[in-house]
Amino acid sequence: MESLQTGVFSHLLELRSRLIKAAATVLLLLVALLPVANRLYSLLAAPLVARLPHGAHLIATEVTSPFLTPLKLAFYVALFAGMPVILYQLWAFISPGLYKSEKRLARPLLVATLLLFYLGCAFAYFLVLPAAFRFFAAVTPGGVEMMTDINHYLDFVMLVFFAFGLCFEVPVVVVILAAAGIVDLARLRGVRRYVVVGAFTISSFITPPDITSMIMLAVPMYLLYELGLLAVRWLIAPRIATVET
Repeated sequence: MESLQTGVFSHLLELRSRLIKAAATVLLLLVALLPVANRLYSLLAAPLVARLPHGAHLIATEVTSPFLTPLKLAFYVALFAGMPVILYQLWAFISPGLYKSEKRLARPLLVATLLLFYLGCAFAYFLVLPAAFRFFAAVTPGGVEMMTDINHYLDFVMLVFFAFGLCFEVPVVVVILAAAGIVDLARLRGVRRYVVVGAFTISSFITPPDITSMIMLAVPMYLLYELGLLAVRWLIAPRIATVET
């Protein structure tokens, strides 16, 4: 009993150490980004500003928004940039309890999770947001000035980034389902038509209300599903065949 308590206590101490290191990384990045917080916001606002009507601009409807909104963005960027360190600390904590086969599968999944999330955010910034703002500018009623609050804009963009980042995790989800034995490769291939319907349904809920944005998410989601099938074929199917023999 005493040894069990000692083991639990040591694990808690290690977890605290890992959390402190992850938090310290984000804090250091935040401090480094504070001097360029306004510049970061200008870059974030570029897809909207470029499509505002002549004379229109972003506005701040709250007294503290000009200060707090760039600060909040700097925190998001620090968290975003520090994610590799955060995932490494998570991996260092849980990896000792994994089998070698689980480690071989978990490593590429963690890397793929991070890269796909970054890819989804970049896809949203460079392709989806410009198309969405072009649509919003085109449908603005006459006599209405399109001037968005800076804090509301930040919240909207962060929500879009998060949604696209999660949707780009489709290959990781497919591989995890196959590795857990919930579905096999044949079953995954057999539900392609439902995946297409699901991709368009999901994109209709989380994208801005224009057909271009919906298609720009649904099509990559399906292509990423096919990428997941290839990953299952390369990573999971050979391992299952080895176990069965």
